[in-house]
Amino acid sequence: MPLVAHNNLPSFQRLRDRGQEVLSADRAQHQDIRELHIGLLNMMPDAALVATEHQFIRLVGASNQIAQFYVYPFSIPELDRGPEALEHIKQHYFEFSDLREQGLDALIITGANVANPSLDQEPFWGPLIDIVHWASENVASIFCSCLATHALVKFSHGIERERLPQKKWGVYGHKVRHPAHPLTWEINTRFDAPHSRYNDISTEQFRKAGLTVLADSPDAGVHLAVSPDQFRIVYFQGHPEYDAISLLKEYKREVVRFLKGERDSEPRYPENYFSEEAQIIASTYLQKALDAKANGDAPPEFPERELQACVDNTWGDTGKAIVNNWLGLVYQHTNMDRRKQFMEGVDPENPLGL
Repeated sequence: MPLVAHNNLPSFQRLRDRGQEVLSADRAQHQDIRELHIGLLNMMPDAALVATEHQFIRLVGASNQIAQFYVYPFSIPELDRGPEALEHIKQHYFEFSDLREQGLDALIITGANVANPSLDQEPFWGPLIDIVHWASENVASIFCSCLATHALVKFSHGIERERLPQKKWGVYGHKVRHPAHPLTWEINTRFDAPHSRYNDISTEQFRKAGLTVLADSPDAGVHLAVSPDQFRIVYFQGHPEYDAISLLKEYKREVVRFLKGERDSEPRYPENYFSEEAQIIASTYLQKALDAKANGDAPPEFPERELQACVDNTWGDTGKAIVNNWLGLVYQHTNMDRRKQFMEGVDPENPLGL
């Protein structure tokens, strides 16, 4: 069932333009369909703020659950933001204090950039943990992406992530370890998923914490794990939300940083992502850009359109299927809670109130 555009967030119109059904608030009010209210704590840096918001809202809206989905993006004021991102948040995002008051059915927490050796030294740590404390008692499930997974495993189980020798970056093959689990039910038992991170929590660490690893990769490690109660906390180290061009955008940012002298070496290609043709296009561009820089000229335009034609999305359907399963569990749980609340208020000698 559809998303509901309950404010003027540009992502709603963008999804409409791409053919996804998005109801206006007025139309939604005239439909007798259960509502699910999903919080989206977006901690991504400015360059990825809007894209991440759009990707997660698109995933929620692709669900086939019998419900209307209200998604409420919000952020943490302690994150360092530029004027444009701050204005976007001011215009279109919600305050956590208001969401806490009105209530949510589930919460999605994105990744974030870090600058300190330990996550508990980051300025977002305290506010994040306050939100997690509240959510653990007030929502059906918390869905964690990338760094959020590392933060919650550290907070809940005292397990520190480990620094990788080099960035884990690309698209990797994974295998489902528990195909009968409600989150992985009827998804492909082998599938691709993108990763983009410098740190890792290993299979052994997840299991030591009493968590169930649902899908992992011999090359990329754990993609999906879950708390022992099967869905209250869902941990992704990978990125089921990524668009086909998300890794390309990251590669472009790293190339620009290299050309500006902000990094010492040219970036590697994302693994298993660029075709041979894409690698030729990228290497040819980089050589031309370096020649221009040596001659004191401006670099040529990055060949983003040409590279877009050479990359594929081999993970999107599986990501949608897992999120659909997750929302189904949220739906079932909230329905059970509502039935329980209803029955607690019913007079057993007069159940119809006559």
